[in-house]
Amino acid sequence: MRTYADILHIYLSTYLNINYVLIIFNLEEQKMDFGASAKNLTTPVKGAKIVPNMTVDELVREYGGCAFGAGRLAEAVDIYYDMLASENTTKFFGLAGAMTPAGMRTIIADLIRDGYIDVLVTTGANMVHDTVEALGLHHYKGSDCVNDIQLRHECIDRIYDVYLPDQHFTDLEEFLQSVYAGLPKENVSIRQVLTEIGKNLDDDSSILKTAAEMGVPVYCPAIQDSVIGLQGWLYKEGNPLHVDAFADMHEFIDICYEAESAGAMLLGGGVPKNYILQSMLVTPRSFEYAIQLTMDRPETGGLSGATLDEARSWGKVGEDAKSVTVYADSTITLPLIVSAVRTRLSKR
Repeated sequence: MRTYADILHIYLSTYLNINYVLIIFNLEEQKMDFGASAKNLTTPVKGAKIVPNMTVDELVREYGGCAFGAGRLAEAVDIYYDMLASENTTKFFGLAGAMTPAGMRTIIADLIRDGYIDVLVTTGANMVHDTVEALGLHHYKGSDCVNDIQLRHECIDRIYDVYLPDQHFTDLEEFLQSVYAGLPKENVSIRQVLTEIGKNLDDDSSILKTAAEMGVPVYCPAIQDSVIGLQGWLYKEGNPLHVDAFADMHEFIDICYEAESAGAMLLGGGVPKNYILQSMLVTPRSFEYAIQLTMDRPETGGLSGATLDEARSWGKVGEDAKSVTVYADSTITLPLIVSAVRTRLSKR
């Protein structure tokens, strides 16, 4: 008769043998998994090395060895360089968000002047604030931690931490009324309205003035959603004004259709992003380069957070396109990207 000790010995021997077999089996499985996944383990993360007096491009190249937002920013610089360096690529620029009040207008005007933007699609508000600045009416640094009711009593408007006196809009309205009065009496497009505004400005940092001088079209599909549109409606109440909201489409689609290659830099999302991307749907091609700088998330289904991979499902962005989305404040990422790319372009 077996004792308790004998039974325990048999049980442990059997248990240990089974587990030994399982361990060996699992190790063999892991070997197979490691072999199959080796192709995904080819690029080690490399720590960024920061040294005194390094250039922005040198900093971005250090980002290239990193992951997360740093790695995405470095990838955006690589793609934007390829896009701007390509002579046969039509370069679209989508401008959404409060970029001009925040101080980004000169960067964009210089890109236009140097031939790095062929087509600009923007919100009306950005061109309103570009015009305000061009008239010598400044925006002011303020604070987001403020009593907004007190600001209302002081006739100051707030855009996050930027302040703008109400009086600026009175001066802007007088200027816009004079521009509308000088427009042709026949039908004009929204693009023509913005070109005329640019021709009446005298500020080399102005997006509209620079675009008018360089012959770069500026499209604003939702112009009504701005003071420029509001003043157009007020002028039309007592004067002949015929702005064809669809007139730009033919011109814009022609640009898309005739593009040998197309690339898009998208700040934010909204109307400018969709207007640019959707237009490729009626052409035989898709965007070959696409960069999106945004802080919006994709989970809500909104366009500003929609990924560029999602745009592939529509055929707006090509299957083999070079594309990246950088999730960060555009007032931080745009200057870094442009500075690094300009350095590389200067060394070609």
